[in-house]
Amino acid sequence: MAFGKTADSRRRQGLVLLLSPVTLLLGVFFLIPLGIMIVYSFLEPGLYGGVEWNWYPYNYGRIIGWPLNDYETFEPIYLSIFLGSVKIALLTVLVSLLICYPAAFWVSRMSEPRKSFVLFLITLPFFANLLVRIYAWLLLLRPSGFINMALESLGLIAQPLDMLFSSFAVIVGMVYIFTPFMFLPIYANVEKLDFSLVRASQDLGAPPVQTFLRVILPLTVPGIAGGSIIVFIPALGNFIVPAFLGGSKVQMTGNLIERSFLQSRDWPFGAALSLLIMGSVVIIVMFQVIRSTRQNRGAA
Repeated sequence: MAFGKTADSRRRQGLVLLLSPVTLLLGVFFLIPLGIMIVYSFLEPGLYGGVEWNWYPYNYGRIIGWPLNDYETFEPIYLSIFLGSVKIALLTVLVSLLICYPAAFWVSRMSEPRKSFVLFLITLPFFANLLVRIYAWLLLLRPSGFINMALESLGLIAQPLDMLFSSFAVIVGMVYIFTPFMFLPIYANVEKLDFSLVRASQDLGAPPVQTFLRVILPLTVPGIAGGSIIVFIPALGNFIVPAFLGGSKVQMTGNLIERSFLQSRDWPFGAALSLLIMGSVVIIVMFQVIRSTRQNRGAA
């Protein structure tokens, strides 16, 4: 009995030693900055920037309409920009999914050497700087860019298309950046798919659409959900792509946060906007966790 307790205590000590660096890292670089942001969001903006150490919950009122005081008013433009950011992030998820879902099945059926090469090509953009990749899309989408020149030379358009500095350009840029993040979780799920179930469905006379809806899709939902969350979270708070490809015509919440901190120096308002995004992300992640837990209990 004493030996068992000693072994358990050693295992616990070993676990503590293994988790200590990760806990310290999260505490220093995530929890402490998050705590600072929460505190700043409830402080009064300084007259010349920074903060005044006075209780001031009215930064949230400018975004969601409550609470408000005599100096702050509800500005619907901020909520409109946030909802527009959600829309662009959802469209990015949808387009990425439409590209990556069939591609994952195609790659999974390849031979091992070709599969490894294709996976390398998919991850290849990670080796290039993000700004370089965005500048490449600037050159491609501008009126005198390669895409417009190719379409004009083929006689498909009479004058250059106005693609740059639009929501279309922002979605294209974010799909290009986040496609690997969508592909890899789906591919990992498809690789584990038991195709004997698909063959059994076909042998029983199920049409292709029914086989997909009843067998393939439910088995690949975890990969779809994981990839969608991984893409949606950074797309919602992204500010680099809208700044370069959207210009002043497309504003997302990330651009508002950047300007609040760096230009207007309204740190409390920037912190409130940041926590609004973080709260939305937490709700989505919690929904997925609860859903996965219920599925696992149902399977058990």
